[in-house]
Amino acid sequence: MSVSTAALDPSVCAPLPVLGQDVTVPLVTGGEVTYAALDYAASAPALQRVWDDVAAYAPYYGSVHRGAGYLSQLSTDLFENSRRTVAEFLGCRPEDQVVFTRSTTDSLNLLAAAIPANCQVFVYETEHHASLLPWRDAQVTYLNAPRTPGQAVETLERALADRDPYGPALVCVTGASNVTGELWPVRELAAAAHAHGARIVLDAAQLAPHHPVDIAELDVDWVAFSGHKLYAPFGSGVLAGRADWLQAAEPYLAGGGASRKVARRADGGVDVDWHTTAARHEAGSPNVIGVYSIASACKALTEAGFDSLVAREQELVTRVREGLAEVPEVQVLSLFGDDAPRVGVISFVVRGWNSSHFAAVLSAEYGIGVRDGLFCAHPLVRTLLGSDPQDPGECGAPEAEPGERSLNAIRVSFGAGTPDEHIDRFLRAVTELVREGAQWKYRTEDGRCVPDRGEAPQV
Repeated sequence: MSVSTAALDPSVCAPLPVLGQDVTVPLVTGGEVTYAALDYAASAPALQRVWDDVAAYAPYYGSVHRGAGYLSQLSTDLFENSRRTVAEFLGCRPEDQVVFTRSTTDSLNLLAAAIPANCQVFVYETEHHASLLPWRDAQVTYLNAPRTPGQAVETLERALADRDPYGPALVCVTGASNVTGELWPVRELAAAAHAHGARIVLDAAQLAPHHPVDIAELDVDWVAFSGHKLYAPFGSGVLAGRADWLQAAEPYLAGGGASRKVARRADGGVDVDWHTTAARHEAGSPNVIGVYSIASACKALTEAGFDSLVAREQELVTRVREGLAEVPEVQVLSLFGDDAPRVGVISFVVRGWNSSHFAAVLSAEYGIGVRDGLFCAHPLVRTLLGSDPQDPGECGAPEAEPGERSLNAIRVSFGAGTPDEHIDRFLRAVTELVREGAQWKYRTEDGRCVPDRGEAPQV
């Protein structure tokens, strides 16, 4: 595999302080409880260190690349130093560019807009929609879900062997599944792509918060990830990697910052000289705070010691998987099997329960936040559930009533800020709900399962 899961002593690393760790929420059964945030795969809570860094910078906020004043110059230095911090965090090669975007989705859409004409794109059906859908103007080959890492490599090699050998090609693959948490053989897939003259982009949205990501070591051409999954606030992302396709493409957005020189022509038109640096695709006033927060998160994770963070998270993964295995009604979803290395992302279904109902009860009666739905990876979840591609159900909006057959799944996810108590409470709640059922009645409202406030609790 491409990422090591070496066992270290988890006691060397305590949970990192995050925002919201002391927030209490009301229970439908009465009283309050400290909120257990177990939906890191959707958005991880911001590290306290990141929030403190942003707060310290806020009084010095100024326009980037657009002013001669002290605060503008300070903000410009902060912005560009953040770019260097991210490049170091990702192990970028000297010639690589780091482009700041709004999210992983934005990063991959930017790359999709920059690929050469007639580019062939190869994408597994197992991808998040951010990786699956941006390639609308390309010739796309969708690859079936593999059942082993080796099969993933073999599937790609066969597909690439059948392609036009003279045109450009791009492979898009996740580093860690947002549904199963399983690690993909990124280095092997990169070798296969390059052996057939193709390039590869790594969707590291779920990998970067949990494991070191080194572009040079993995030998990928680009990496994309989001700040809000890397313990930073919403609204910022990164596309890092090779510069040539990005430099040759039209700017992703046309406007100030992307242009070096604009002049009127005699015929009334406009001539534009676009930047060839990362600024080419960063038009408009940049999200300085978002960029700085990503850099701060990169520093915080590095300084905490990624090996120790990985070791502790693996201990939590083992506890959750072993705890769920003790409940026969629980089926954990997996592509590669029980022995596959994975990050703290685990999806499952419970026999006799609609997934939306189960997640709603976890929230309302235990103060536990998880995710239910298809996780913006509809083809993968349908494959794992063995359901028909035409079955109803939407990402995050189940249609079944409580107790009806579930077409969706439940996802629990955790990371560097997760306390042991949240894991213990979750496992206890799953066991109690399967054995004893919910204490309250629930109904579907606007596509969501919610407590029925007009009904008395079940006794």
